[in-house]
Amino acid sequence: MVKNTGRPAYLQIADDLRAQIRGGSLAPGTPLPSTTRLAEQYGASLSVVKLAVGVLRTEGLVIGQQGKGVFVRDADELPPTPEVGDELAELRATVQDLSVRLAKVEEQLATSTTRRPGRSSR
Repeated sequence: MVKNTGRPAYLQIADDLRAQIRGGSLAPGTPLPSTTRLAEQYGASLSVVKLAVGVLRTEGLVIGQQGKGVFVRDADELPPTPEVGDELAELRATVQDLSVRLAKVEEQLATSTTRRPGRSSR
């Protein structure tokens, strides 16, 4: 379940799934539960779950197979566990979060600044 901690929900989900992968409860080669199932499990929207899985893809922990699903990478293909205090994964996730938020703002601006023909903007 996603908690109201101030940390984005998709990062909380990614953290939990990452821990399951690293801990072995999601073994190499096994598929992740469906996006719908994960959304139900975490009490989150489909888009939030997709962002979380995207973080894991970026980190190289999972790989998508067209028409089959998303699978945990084989153990020999998994990137090494980051060192304690390694901020690179956190920075990547933050940049991705900001990119998503910026895209939403730009979309809102584009729709709100659409002018009607024949009107001037004085």
